[in-house]
Amino acid sequence: MTEPERTASLDVADKASLTPLIEQALDLARSMGATAAEASVRTSRGLSVRCRQGAPETLEHVRDRGLAITVYRGQRKGSASTSDPSSAAIREAVEAACEMARHTSEDPAAGLPDPTMLAQTPPELDLHHPWSIGAEDAIGMAQRCEAAAAGVDYRVSNCEGAGVVAREGVQAYGNTAGFLDGFATSQHAISCAMLAQDADGMQRDQWFSVARDPDELESVDSVGRRAAERALARLGARRVATGTYPVLFDPSTARSLIGHLVAAVSGRAWYRRASFLLDRLGEPVFAPNMYLTEEPHRRKALGSAPFDAEGVATSSRRLVADGRLEGLVLDSYAARRLGYQTTANAGGVHNLTLAPGEHDFDELVAGMDRGLVVTQLMGQGVNGVTGDYSRGASGFWVEQGRIVHAVEEVTIAGNLATMFRHITAVGADMDSRGTIRTGSVLVDAMTVAGD
Repeated sequence: MTEPERTASLDVADKASLTPLIEQALDLARSMGATAAEASVRTSRGLSVRCRQGAPETLEHVRDRGLAITVYRGQRKGSASTSDPSSAAIREAVEAACEMARHTSEDPAAGLPDPTMLAQTPPELDLHHPWSIGAEDAIGMAQRCEAAAAGVDYRVSNCEGAGVVAREGVQAYGNTAGFLDGFATSQHAISCAMLAQDADGMQRDQWFSVARDPDELESVDSVGRRAAERALARLGARRVATGTYPVLFDPSTARSLIGHLVAAVSGRAWYRRASFLLDRLGEPVFAPNMYLTEEPHRRKALGSAPFDAEGVATSSRRLVADGRLEGLVLDSYAARRLGYQTTANAGGVHNLTLAPGEHDFDELVAGMDRGLVVTQLMGQGVNGVTGDYSRGASGFWVEQGRIVHAVEEVTIAGNLATMFRHITAVGADMDSRGTIRTGSVLVDAMTVAGD
């Protein structure tokens, strides 16, 4: 007997159009002998345009969709996916997952999340704001963005591109423990990358704005001007003498420091015994008076979610309190491996926020006396096991509390464990353009290798 065809519109604004697909996959998994199963469906659509030197360079209409199914036969696990929502394709995916589960080894940590931790009444977080912009209007916005950048100064010599992106989607998840829900999201962006040139050479920089709600994006003129101003500021960049100096990471680069912390306290790193912060729960890992909080229920925020990728209810919590490590980043599997409970981080962190300090960026610079401001990082010289840190950097040199010239082709080095403990200030210049939210971060001393 063949499975009856179930029709389900893939309207990205309606989770109800996707839940029948999940129900179908779960029903099939049970009928094929699975003791438990979970399935997720994601679909999205969007428009992306990019212009360069006044002409459209790319124009894309994107529509993605996919279903993933994981089945369990006791402690044996199998997974498969498909981009075809037809009943036949879903049946094939479930059959493939069940076949895998027959041949994999038993894993005591495998299984669905604890049913008591699943979201019961997920909050409405205002994450879906469609932007009904057409291709012609998007192209016009990108062209105006580039024109605004080019008009800032005659030394703004070229453009690597200005872009506009409008995207929305819906994601739904269900399992045989009785959970089935989903939510719609949107994310829109305006970006620009410019080149500036003088007698000493050429420099590049960029700026972007991103938001759930298109009404909360920066204007195209503002994005273009900021990209141009940042490129101009980099003209005359040179190296500096090798030495040990204070280093101020601007918000965009400070975000990467917090990202290294997340990796170091992730369940995967801990159960593999591969973290420089291993077994440090309850111990000081940051400077005193520093707080790092996960805030998944911020309305309209880019990292918000009512539940994680396993249906586990999200909630606010502290990872770092007064400098001490108070929490890990765990999904259900990692939690079982470690003997803990999931922290609702299947799929990543949600609005992880480093508490801002009292001083803005200019005030932090004024208090440095002499040192390096880092605005760009290059390379991947970070050892997550030892914490050793060495990356190429560029930015600005500070003398007597003011920026005196741009800096390029230097390397900054230290150890993350030491760097975290020697953070002396966090700026009030909060950058919320991502799932990690932070202001500038001042580390009192790092090795800067230049001339």
